[in-house]
Amino acid sequence: MLVARSIGLFVVAALFEIGGAWLVWQGVREHRGWLWIGMGVIALGVYGFVATLQPDAEFGRILAAYGGVFVAGSLAWGMAADGYRPDRADVIGALICLVGVAVIMYVPRSG
Repeated sequence: MLVARSIGLFVVAALFEIGGAWLVWQGVREHRGWLWIGMGVIALGVYGFVATLQPDAEFGRILAAYGGVFVAGSLAWGMAADGYRPDRADVIGALICLVGVAVIMYVPRSG
């Protein structure tokens, strides 16, 4: 149950962080304006709060693991929002990152 909750929180965090960054990108790079930028900044702030809800209390571990989720999530977001087509190296790299997430977060620890 804790693993499922943790994974769910990583997914929600990714939606807010990647979505927030995408909104800022759209506002600045695609000239969509301050409303998009503002929504992006708010989403990025919400991401910070979502990360604190992880069951593990180790900040460094959570953010290190989230880095792998961010990599895979960013590729998925690019596919869904911008039509990006990852190549084999992108997919392999994302899978490696997700294995790293699993090791960092879910391998049993002694002590």
